[in-house]
Amino acid sequence: MMWRNYRLDSTILKTTDALTLWRTEKGIIEIGRNTLAIPIKLGDQRKGYIFHGHGKLLLDTIIETDEGAIGKPVEKEISEPFLMLGDAEGIQQHLSTAGKENLMEMGYENEQDFLAKAEDLFDHFLGEGKIHGHQCCGNNHGFIFAFPNKEGKLDILVAKGSRLVYKAMNRVFVVDKSKVVLKTKNEVILSTGGRKSFFIKK
Repeated sequence: MMWRNYRLDSTILKTTDALTLWRTEKGIIEIGRNTLAIPIKLGDQRKGYIFHGHGKLLLDTIIETDEGAIGKPVEKEISEPFLMLGDAEGIQQHLSTAGKENLMEMGYENEQDFLAKAEDLFDHFLGEGKIHGHQCCGNNHGFIFAFPNKEGKLDILVAKGSRLVYKAMNRVFVVDKSKVVLKTKNEVILSTGGRKSFFIKK
């Protein structure tokens, strides 16, 4: 299975209620009612969506060590289009056809306007997709989220069960059960649980 086999649908939908797209003890991603959505398909199956609405991303990227807490949480208002792969079938029942008023509310003149914006994001993701594993998003309850950032690149969140990777502009955060790694501009912190930790200054 390759990224090139994924494609955008031409159907423009909207959420019928506020939705929690992903939630674990480490974070949550939520979107509001009337968020626009375009399905991402593999063959005839929906594998994800490109959304545009109002939402939030909260992520606990703090590491507890014997020297105290290190790092700070991610708190991000989502107001730009973003991509999600995973749990597409579960979301489908919360979607209906979008109207012109829904498009205008998000700043689009027509359907083609939104489709073009979604296509740009989708192509951008495919361009970076070779560095992101795609096996998280079949039927095994994994997720990939891609959020455009201020540098014109993508912040990526990959999650499956207790495993999580978040790669942003100046931060990489990895969780695998009790092991946690935080990489910032100035240091790398590794915690193996029980507050045992190792520091590498750059």
